[in-house]
Amino acid sequence: MWQNSPPGSIYDYIGVASFSVGPDGLVEQWSRRAEELFGLTADEVVGKDPVETFMPPELRGRGQHRLAGILDGKEWTGLVPFRAPGREGAQGVAEIYVMPSAATGGERAALCVVVDIRAVRRIETDLAASQAIFGQSPFGFLLFGTDLTVQRANQRFATVFGGSTTDHRGRTVHDYLSRAEADRMTAALERVLETGEAVTDLQIVGTVPGETERRHWSVNLYRVHSGSGRTIGVAGLATDMTRRHVAAREAADARRNLALLNEAGARIGNSLDLETTARELLGVVVPGFCDLASVDLYQGLLAGDETPPGRADGSAELRRVAFASAVSDGPPAAPARLAGDDEPVPAEVGDVHRYPFHSPCASALRTARARVVPGEEGSLVHTTLAVPMVAHDTVVGLAQFSRAKGSEPFGERDLALATELAARAAVCMDNARLYRREHERALILQRSLLPPGDPEAAGLDIACRYLPGNTATEVGGDWFDVIELPGHRTALVVGDVMGRGLRAAVAMGELRTAVRTLALLDLEPAEVLSALDEIARGLGSPSGAQHASRAAHKAREADLSEVYLATCVYAVYDPVTRRCTFANAGHLPPVLVEPGEEALLLDVPPGMPLGVGGEPFEEVEVEMAEGALLALYTDGLVESRDQPLDEGLREFRRALADPVRPLEDVCDHVLSTLDTRHGEDDIALLMARIQGLPAGSVGDWRLSRGPRSVGRARELARAQLVSWGLEDLVDTTELLVSELVTNALRYGEGEIRVRLLLDRTLVCEVWDAGLVQPRRRRARDTDEGGRGLQLVDLLSAAWGSRRTPRGKTVWFELALPTGEKGKGELSVDELLSLF
Repeated sequence: MWQNSPPGSIYDYIGVASFSVGPDGLVEQWSRRAEELFGLTADEVVGKDPVETFMPPELRGRGQHRLAGILDGKEWTGLVPFRAPGREGAQGVAEIYVMPSAATGGERAALCVVVDIRAVRRIETDLAASQAIFGQSPFGFLLFGTDLTVQRANQRFATVFGGSTTDHRGRTVHDYLSRAEADRMTAALERVLETGEAVTDLQIVGTVPGETERRHWSVNLYRVHSGSGRTIGVAGLATDMTRRHVAAREAADARRNLALLNEAGARIGNSLDLETTARELLGVVVPGFCDLASVDLYQGLLAGDETPPGRADGSAELRRVAFASAVSDGPPAAPARLAGDDEPVPAEVGDVHRYPFHSPCASALRTARARVVPGEEGSLVHTTLAVPMVAHDTVVGLAQFSRAKGSEPFGERDLALATELAARAAVCMDNARLYRREHERALILQRSLLPPGDPEAAGLDIACRYLPGNTATEVGGDWFDVIELPGHRTALVVGDVMGRGLRAAVAMGELRTAVRTLALLDLEPAEVLSALDEIARGLGSPSGAQHASRAAHKAREADLSEVYLATCVYAVYDPVTRRCTFANAGHLPPVLVEPGEEALLLDVPPGMPLGVGGEPFEEVEVEMAEGALLALYTDGLVESRDQPLDEGLREFRRALADPVRPLEDVCDHVLSTLDTRHGEDDIALLMARIQGLPAGSVGDWRLSRGPRSVGRARELARAQLVSWGLEDLVDTTELLVSELVTNALRYGEGEIRVRLLLDRTLVCEVWDAGLVQPRRRRARDTDEGGRGLQLVDLLSAAWGSRRTPRGKTVWFELALPTGEKGKGELSVDELLSLF
């Protein structure tokens, strides 16, 4: 079958030409390719001697000899230098194949085939270069035919996929790749073959014979043509990108891990609630790090136990506090034994459970080391990381991170990241636990330093509020107190230690204890503050620091002196007279609201703060109307950075404009109305509504000094108790009144005054002008007297004495009858033991 050879065939590349020499040795025929090769037309060559025309003069003799031999019938092949006539300097070397031929008449002639040796050398060089590129390339090289089968493979490709280069001829991409990847590769080959557009960086994933690790290749495809433009096939160059892909994946994992750690730092630990912290951890890891996750915390940790929550064997009870899933609503497959169950089952949120002793989770808790747990057959989880949550060498719980089938398995970096995330969350949880413990202790301390419950006092309706400025610990340096004094009197105290937080609260507690101790001595308000000032200065002087450096001593002394500098207002209210005596140590003035009047700042000399010393304190006595409202407070209520003190006091007085409402409502109204900027300073507010003792609840008599006064005192006491309906207390009261009046006659001076007060208890007071305070002593068996005060101590609920401006007052208190045997009801043996 005849077929036309298109332009661009091999003959075009090697420059083949032909001409013939006749019997006469002259050129007889000259082809067109000869014209192109030598640059001469047939008219210029035909009929001429080829040796004379093309060869240099020095070679013509040998040329004529060769030509004669050819015409004699000899074949010859060789290299012949030539020059192109008429073209200066144009010369070359031609390879000539001379074949003897016969002319028409039978004479001998010659047919010459000429090849330009320079073109042949170029082709050889190109072939060698192509072979070097194709065969010696470090990249896999394939040539696909138009039928998409392998026509040629280089040695690198054969080394990777096995066999020799010839073994791969005729194969397709399906022989090397999985079906999905082979289909992608085939589609790319067809597109290149059809459109001629090259495909670059086609990412292909597969495996090579004898290996299980997946490899990544970057494939470049381009269409290959012949010199005439005919499509030969598609060339493919594959570069192994596995290491680069692994490095990129590791870099991406590192970036992801850093991003997760950064996110964890921002999101975990924003709350001091343990369960909220657990949910914050899962919010970070799902789905960015894993597909399912859960957190179990030791039950003891959640219950607030002081001891470390976990046992050494990992068998303590845990509670599942959080769970998150991106693929399923079911919990991770790690089984646990629920309370009351024998068989391990998956735990739900809120379940209390234990892990079996030999389980990986129990081992992780026991050893404080993470464990990799393979998924069970049929489970959607293929791997779980069981990571103990360790804070300060204490295991507080267990975090589980699971990946579902189809996700990448956990690596070493993932394990390290999971451990770090669990540790961060554990530290936050342990901080929350420590905070909760300290918070509870601080609350116990604060509550122990404040009056328990709602304070009660004779002739007063009391309401109070305390708001610490330090909301983290809920303790501060402000305090108030309501102290019952003899004679149904009441001491009202409000103070403010300079400073904030727990240290100020401790200082406040010391001063409050001192105030209570001094108040029980029944001193005058100014005397109480003077003694308290001495105590405060003693507390502010560091002791035991003689071994410290002078600088440290001075720093500590300055620090302590600042802590123990305080202000205080001390008031004593007498419900019989409705008079209140005030003394002030640098504190804000009390506010009094009389019925129908505007709120008034009482003019009480402020004095110096406690701890300063050097100045006496003054007293002011104020008579208050029935139903009046008295308010004692600290500066946190009326002063802040944005509100001057004067403006705050005006707002406070305005808030007290309607004192008729219930006292608790008045307190709430004040706090909600004033712009206190709570959090800047502690706030203490003590309010009392005046309710004096009714005249019918008071019996008051003056007696002359004489023996008959004892009997008269008994008669008056009996009559008063009968009128009050307290017949059960008549005998005891008569006996004790006799003892006190007798002592006043024997050891006292001046007029004797007897007063009975009825409120929540019965109080009897005996006044005289003597200054000698009674002292209880133990009488000997042979003594005829000295047992009166012992009798008063045994029969009364309480007794004591106090100084007055004109002498002293001795008093005793009896509980009102309740139907139960009280202290005043002694047996016969107890009474006989006195004598």
